[in-house]
Amino acid sequence: MGRARLARLHGIATSYEPAPGRSVQITGDTVVAVLAALGVDASTPHAVRTALAASAEAMDAALLPRTVVARPGRPPDLTRLPEGSVLGVETEDGAAQELGAPDPAALARLPLGIHVLHAHSPDGRTARAPLIVAPDRVPAPPRRSHGFLVQLYSLLSRQSWGMGDLGDLADLAAWSGRALGTGFVQLNPLHAAVPGPPTDPSPYRPSSRRFPDPVHLRIEHIPEYAHLTGAARLRADGLATRAAALRAGVLEGGALIDRDAVWALKREALELLWKVPLGPGRRAEYCDFLAEQGQALEDHATWCAIAELHGPNWRGWPAGLRDPRAAGVARLRPQLLDRIDFHCRLAWFTDQQLAGAQRAAREAGMGIGLVHDLAVGVHPSGADTWAQQEAFAAGMSIGAPPDAFNARGQDWGLPPWRPDALAAAGYAPYRELLRQLLRHAGALRIDHVMGLFRLWWVPEGRPPTEGTYVRYDGEAMLSVLALEAHRAGAAVIGEDLGTVEPGVRGALAERGVLGTSVLWFERDYGEPAPEAAPASAPMSASAPPPESAASARILAPDEWRSACLATVTTHDLPPTAARLTGEDVALRERLGLLVGSPERERSRARYELVEWMRELARRGLLPEGAGDEEGAVRAVHRFLLRTPARMIGVWLPDAVGDRRPQNLPGTWDEYPNWRVPISGPDGRPHTLEELAASPRLHALMRELADGRY
Repeated sequence: MGRARLARLHGIATSYEPAPGRSVQITGDTVVAVLAALGVDASTPHAVRTALAASAEAMDAALLPRTVVARPGRPPDLTRLPEGSVLGVETEDGAAQELGAPDPAALARLPLGIHVLHAHSPDGRTARAPLIVAPDRVPAPPRRSHGFLVQLYSLLSRQSWGMGDLGDLADLAAWSGRALGTGFVQLNPLHAAVPGPPTDPSPYRPSSRRFPDPVHLRIEHIPEYAHLTGAARLRADGLATRAAALRAGVLEGGALIDRDAVWALKREALELLWKVPLGPGRRAEYCDFLAEQGQALEDHATWCAIAELHGPNWRGWPAGLRDPRAAGVARLRPQLLDRIDFHCRLAWFTDQQLAGAQRAAREAGMGIGLVHDLAVGVHPSGADTWAQQEAFAAGMSIGAPPDAFNARGQDWGLPPWRPDALAAAGYAPYRELLRQLLRHAGALRIDHVMGLFRLWWVPEGRPPTEGTYVRYDGEAMLSVLALEAHRAGAAVIGEDLGTVEPGVRGALAERGVLGTSVLWFERDYGEPAPEAAPASAPMSASAPPPESAASARILAPDEWRSACLATVTTHDLPPTAARLTGEDVALRERLGLLVGSPERERSRARYELVEWMRELARRGLLPEGAGDEEGAVRAVHRFLLRTPARMIGVWLPDAVGDRRPQNLPGTWDEYPNWRVPISGPDGRPHTLEELAASPRLHALMRELADGRY
């Protein structure tokens, strides 16, 4: 009982419900391991009693929570303050204000921002805590709109160096906004990857979420490129020639996208550009960027520089270099000043091109523009875990518990943030991360948004079945999100597919966070509680529909929620043409990924497809008739138009009939995840220029621009 009580005090679950009415107990060893990761010893009964006593003493002594959160709709809880206490606040602009007796409502009326709250009790005790004053809601999208969803690396043009880049992104935004009336472009995470070779091509396992990866740069668009002369110009021309060959291999030779080969060429070119002296104006702009980014950028660039010497796994570096504040790092830094400056310069170049892409989107008439994607975590040995070690739980990984689709559960290999460390820091790591991602965004997509409330922690060396849920302060996490989104004027989209605990979607909707609704999953599964089974079906985005899908009614368009991004498919699902033709099942059969027999899986897929085609025809959305693949793709998007969804996303490969998924969950070497270019029905890669001229794409996008359905 004592250990369970201690676990509850620290937000650690001792049981969970994988399904209504079914409870699974968490093993004691797991609870002990997770408590240890939070700095709490529960290894013996005596240790548990000691920890409980320490917790009680700390709670009795605390006048204020570690972080105080206030908003108009929810004043903070200040019940710990004894009668006769007085408060004062130091606002984020440095002004001091005496508030007098505790008045929670008065705190919620303070200017939005990150302040410091001071408390003085009658017995002489004092306390201070960060005070986050946030708006009730994040900004809403300016109007109903449609746009493209794209994995940037897959979007090659005749100018890119073997993979899609920020120049291609700016062109896509400028063209689609002006010619097609799109309101946004949603991207994969552009976070900095752990350097290779080989580099993990997944954008969801980055070294750092705080800084973008310079592999996305368009080299020729960096201003210093025009000032290369002599031997440097000849080398740059040679690199461009090699890049053209790399591009041709992907577009014409059937080669996969090779991120490492692209980076080798770009890095060599960037070394040349770094040596070009900056003019006075550019130098002043660069200095402003360095000052604005501060310690975070210095740490990131220092990690990159040390990784050049000792490899990207900082846990294997010499002991004196494993802590960014260690004396060994301080002694080494002067020797690495040039390399640190090089990586700072790359961050600046990338930031500028991201700004240019968002500017191109807005100038093209997009109401939102770029929608950036925040991955759920970072690599355990990357730049962020080195620079912010105190914020991450050592020896833990996040994942998912066992469910109907994976009896063994999942371990994603990503260390979780410590909720206690976030609260103690006033959520600074989280605030700074959001601020970075929102610099040049009209909206932000948050992968696995349920992680703002709880995450499944798996102790190192144990299977995912031996994990447990650890709770975060959802009110604080959402308030920080609302504040930073408000400051950026950006909407927020939560990826809320999969198993979602009751109450979470309601809390997200209350704060204005849009959900994600995928056409194939929008069915009435007969859940008794609307909150437990809202518009999105409680299932994994990467999993096929359950057996009950055959008996679950397809939701009518007017039954969909309005506060969502509505799509037909995602990067973890088959392209629509593959689903329509059965090629998705055929691919999984070739790779041995089918759960049941091939005949059973094909029969189930055919049943679903026939059901959907009948539904579309019944609603007058399939005038082309059965058997017309392009017409069926248009029809499912016409269905989306009939829903009240605020945002309608078109998977860009769907617009040209691509059959290959960008990611096939459950595979590693068996399938080239994150390495295939956008292609047509015949598998031939399409350049951005060809996409812009595609009759099939234009026919689909006319439906959305017209909006008559």
